Amino acid sequence: MRTAILTREFPPDIYGGAGVHVDYLVRELRALIDVDVHAFGDDRPGATGHRPAAELAGANPALATLSVDLSMVNALGGADIAHSHTWYANMAGHLAKLLYGIPHVVTAHSLEPRRPWKAEQLGGGYRVSSWAERTAYEGADAIVAVSKGMRADILDCYPDLDPAKVHVILNGIDTQIYRPVAERDVLTAKGVDVDAPIASFVGRITRQKGVKHLIAAAHSFDPGIQLVLCAGAPDTPEIAAETKAAIEELQAARPGVFWFDGMLTLDQVKQVLSASTVFCCPSVYEPLGIVNLEAMACGAAVVASDVGGIPEVVDNGVTGTLVHYDPAAERQFEAEFAAAVNATVADPAAAAARGEAGRARAVDQFSWTAIAETTVELYRSVLA
Repeated sequence: MRTAILTREFPPDIYGGAGVHVDYLVRELRALIDVDVHAFGDDRPGATGHRPAAELAGANPALATLSVDLSMVNALGGADIAHSHTWYANMAGHLAKLLYGIPHVVTAHSLEPRRPWKAEQLGGGYRVSSWAERTAYEGADAIVAVSKGMRADILDCYPDLDPAKVHVILNGIDTQIYRPVAERDVLTAKGVDVDAPIASFVGRITRQKGVKHLIAAAHSFDPGIQLVLCAGAPDTPEIAAETKAAIEELQAARPGVFWFDGMLTLDQVKQVLSASTVFCCPSVYEPLGIVNLEAMACGAAVVASDVGGIPEVVDNGVTGTLVHYDPAAERQFEAEFAAAVNATVADPAAAAARGEAGRARAVDQFSWTAIAETTVELYRSVLA
């Protein structure tokens, strides 16, 4: 069996959870079957790269994306199955199914109908991305949902789908890589007091991640709590400016606010997570939330919104605290989020116990080996 993995992200070009997923899934799949990876960008070890058509330089990003998909399809001769990740590569998988008569499997990391703020980034291209996703999903032989919550979302957004085609295979974590570390130099170099309580955030600056809600909530954090924001890769210049202004306002209002403006290395992220008393995930939409698994694997207690698949990762009251998010009551969400962070930090022993429980949960229940084996079983079922 030869599978073609179609993805926007692949190491070293990873900026989000979908890229992390593809990276670890491919490592494990290659121990079981033949895998070719086709990714956006240049050729690199382990993947064939595909770039947008030169004549589309400066075009709407959605058009450039479709030109990459066409390049991918042209290179897929000989594959037995196409497996696409995110709308960026979905149309490549769909066209490969039509052109070569091979099955197409989609892994749903997010859904365009659940991300209307992308119109800020893509303009009319958001309608194109939405069309591409819907077309690919409705034509796919199987769809992988990374959580039960995500499966429910898929069937809600695309009611014409046969529910039997939508399978839950949870995301995972490599707990040999993500583990508590003793180093703290990335924090001390920034002036963080590693002996004082730290609340942290790691993620992209996008509406989805709820960064603005965390910054608003932090105005009500107890004075002794430091906030370490590892936030970069903004979706648009407008949200970048908005976030910068909000952080500067927070820094003027209270001490102990540190912003790492840009994407950190894996080793740096592990330092931040390992030093954290509490990890904050205020997402307004999250199919699963790998970053919570990363924080748990590094021994941090978690305070997170209760959206999407997050409740399937964070065991409320055991590994962290879930805060209800209602888009019609955002100020209440921010107040309750701040209260949950304050309560976690106020009881260091309980916070440490939640961190230990989170580490154990990540080790016991989210193995990439098992995920890869289940994925191969799904491949065989659509080939049968």
